[in-house]
Amino acid sequence: MKAIILAGGLGSRLRPLTDSTPKPLLPVAGKPIIQWQIEWLKNAGVEDFVLSVGHLAEKVQAVMGNGSELGVSIRYAIEREPLGTAGALRNAMKEGSVNEPFYAGNGDVLTDLDPRRCEGLRSGQGLVAALALVPLPSPYGIIEAEDNGLVTAFREKPLLPHWINAGFYSLSQAVLDYLPEKGSLERDVFPALVDKGLLGGARLHPRFWRSVDTHKDLEETAEFIDSSSGSWYARRV
Repeated sequence: MKAIILAGGLGSRLRPLTDSTPKPLLPVAGKPIIQWQIEWLKNAGVEDFVLSVGHLAEKVQAVMGNGSELGVSIRYAIEREPLGTAGALRNAMKEGSVNEPFYAGNGDVLTDLDPRRCEGLRSGQGLVAALALVPLPSPYGIIEAEDNGLVTAFREKPLLPHWINAGFYSLSQAVLDYLPEKGSLERDVFPALVDKGLLGGARLHPRFWRSVDTHKDLEETAEFIDSSSGSWYARRV
């Protein structure tokens, strides 16, 4: 399996860090975000990567190189202008000569979910795409109380009975037919696949999932990794 990582965004909410360092290279517990992702997917059998890069692309290329130091192969697809997630994926498929089923994911997600669950669902049902779904965590702590007002428990940011897009996908090469030159996977492509009955969702329960969008995300993700011994993602993959 190949994997495309969409890592060309500006990382605006992480400024001023991203003014001089591209978001994929921001360090988390001693490693760049993108390195954690590559090692996680390598652990699941992925050896060939295409990195879709834009903002400060040359710095990503200089640090990650051809992937040989990580025991993988890395190619690059450059966004000369913002293309949106769908356009960036289309560009990466063409630049990376991706013509077989592959994984794709956002370049700011760190998780230990098993990507093979997505591929199994997609290939098993003959779908064009399958999304990894994870439970929605509450952004706030929850207080439980009796009807008479007596507080009975505090629950710190529990999982809610809803599912969200984890920002990771298994895709067949047929997805290229649905990808615009510019546009959004979430708003343009996935709804079109839903209409045709060609999109699946694998409900997963990773020990950890975090989209690293803010300074607080960076801190909390680093704290989790530091508190986990060994290769934390290897326990679930």
